[in-house]
Amino acid sequence: MLELIWRGIAMGISGTVFMDIWAIVLHRFFGQSAPNWAPVGRWFWHVPKGTIFHDSIATAEPYEHELALGWISHYAVGILYGIVLALVVPAAWFANPSFIEPWIVGIVTVGAGWFLLQPGLGIGWAASKTPNPTKVRVLNLVAHTIFALGMYVVALLMR
Repeated sequence: MLELIWRGIAMGISGTVFMDIWAIVLHRFFGQSAPNWAPVGRWFWHVPKGTIFHDSIATAEPYEHELALGWISHYAVGILYGIVLALVVPAAWFANPSFIEPWIVGIVTVGAGWFLLQPGLGIGWAASKTPNPTKVRVLNLVAHTIFALGMYVVALLMR
């Protein structure tokens, strides 16, 4: 069991790093805005206080270390998803991993962003209150596919 958890941690970190590299590529070469994890940190700061959904996270009480908390939360969630993958696949999967299992986890986890985080930040269900919801949704699906690719690559390396 402990070995599965360690494998999950490695896959989650790798997937998150792949996702972050993808964000850098989008920013540097395609002009996409760089991710700002401060609002996510502010959101995570407010959740234990009982406020999950905000009209606008920008108007919520700030937290001094929200950027750091946002980055930590980003990686913690990625690690959690990696552990979930490690625990749901058959143990034999690690001897001969395929991409489909991490990809399914990656796509399913988009739901947490669309139906929890994004409305929590005040940008609506599946980014419905943003200027271009379809673009955000497509970028979310691609980013989570890249996340899945990172988990798969590490699973291949751990064989």
